[in-house]
Amino acid sequence: MWSWLTKIASACLGPVRRCARTRKDEDDSDNGRGVADDLLWSRDLGRHAAGQFSFAVVQANEALEDHSQVETGSAATFVGVYDGHGGAEAARFISDHLFAHLIRLAQENGTISEDVVRSAFSATEEGFLTLVRRTRFIKPLIAAVGSCCLVGVIWRGTLYVANLGDSRAVIGVLGRSNKIVAEPLTRDHNASREEVRQELISRHPDDSQIVVLKHGVWRIKGIIQVSRTIGDAYLKRREFALDPSITRFRLSEPLRQPILTAEPSIYTRVLNPQDKFIIFASDGLWEHLTNQQAVEIVHSNPRSGIAKRLVRAALKQAARKREMRSRITAREGYFRARALSPWLC
Repeated sequence: MWSWLTKIASACLGPVRRCARTRKDEDDSDNGRGVADDLLWSRDLGRHAAGQFSFAVVQANEALEDHSQVETGSAATFVGVYDGHGGAEAARFISDHLFAHLIRLAQENGTISEDVVRSAFSATEEGFLTLVRRTRFIKPLIAAVGSCCLVGVIWRGTLYVANLGDSRAVIGVLGRSNKIVAEPLTRDHNASREEVRQELISRHPDDSQIVVLKHGVWRIKGIIQVSRTIGDAYLKRREFALDPSITRFRLSEPLRQPILTAEPSIYTRVLNPQDKFIIFASDGLWEHLTNQQAVEIVHSNPRSGIAKRLVRAALKQAARKREMRSRITAREGYFRARALSPWLC
């Protein structure tokens, strides 16, 4: 599929090169290989269309359910972080199909836009639900597999960020007195946030159990924390209802309307010389580092290996709290300014 994809991508983005993926056997970049260190997989520094990138992934669960990727052409760069839950199938499917949908739609429309990005998410969701429909009788629990999805696209000096779930993109902006300032580019779709709970309540006014405080954690229907995902088919369509004997995913009543959605939040920004770098990371990083802590680590340390440094800082905080329940995925990109600054995100 890659050779076919490069042909249509090159028409829109210029010559396309797969820079990196988080699994060693999927990374065919000529620009240096990632390094596996026990459960830590990282690349210290690589090049992309607008500058350089670094990535690191640490596995804390028995099976790694996350995928991530960087794809680049001469005119654009694509970054994706896919934080899976319930299994790796959804994150893997996104990694294999979302970029292809984006390129196909960009070629059809002659541009990249918010509508193109939104349509690529929709096509990926429908594709995964089709996969669930085909395989659920062999593997019923695939209906409970889902993934958060965070994507960044830089095209002609404009940044598009789209998000489902609670992975986060944060940009480091050089402010007054040369102080680096963190600006979040995404909104966490997590029931821990009051605005997300209110959004769910407004969509489900007759359901008193739409959000439940369970063991000190807000969960949707007492099951899941994130309100927007790819997959989780049993929480979106009645045809994917699970056997009630599976208590972990049991609903108190049959599904009357979709509980979760795959509608992404999309943010667009014309980059300027004060924008220095972007951190794309799953929730495992942000549970232990604030936005400002993360950008200060990036700003005050050498570029090479900076994503690995971020992950290790988060692991250090996690160890202090005696908790390591989540996967942590981090991608950090530096981008060259067109005029005033040598590095721009």
